[in-house]
Amino acid sequence: MKTLIPLALTTGILSGLWGWVAVSLGLLAWAGFLGCTAYFACPQGGVKGFFISLCTLCSGVLWALVIIHGSALAPHADILGYVMTGVVAFLMCIQARHILLSFVPGTFIGACATFANQGEWHNVVPSLLLGLVFGFAMKNSGLWLAGRREKLKSKTDLVLSE
Repeated sequence: MKTLIPLALTTGILSGLWGWVAVSLGLLAWAGFLGCTAYFACPQGGVKGFFISLCTLCSGVLWALVIIHGSALAPHADILGYVMTGVVAFLMCIQARHILLSFVPGTFIGACATFANQGEWHNVVPSLLLGLVFGFAMKNSGLWLAGRREKLKSKTDLVLSE
């Protein structure tokens, strides 16, 4: 509870800023929020969590393109698309054996964003990645602010007890 208010404050401020940046740069605001969400949801925090989220988001984009382009090889054989989706979903999970690809939800977030934008990855990737940067900034600035608040409270308590 001690970190909730500072985290909510920095998330609120930076979410508004992200909305403006996304529109100004012609990016997909919703995809940026998915990138932000990936960082918040990643079990690893800090720089390590950032790189794990980065790698899994990007791998998800690539896997989605494999499904999209692979299914297009036989456009009238729907079964190929379903089989390919199943095989690729298996591979998206199994790649988690590698530490930088260990956050499976991040992989699915990247893939879903690519599917949602009909495979137009050129706008999805920068939106996801800049959103990831914003997520990193939101969470870590909130944690920093909470730490500062605790230090100030400790100093105040010390002075009052003297």
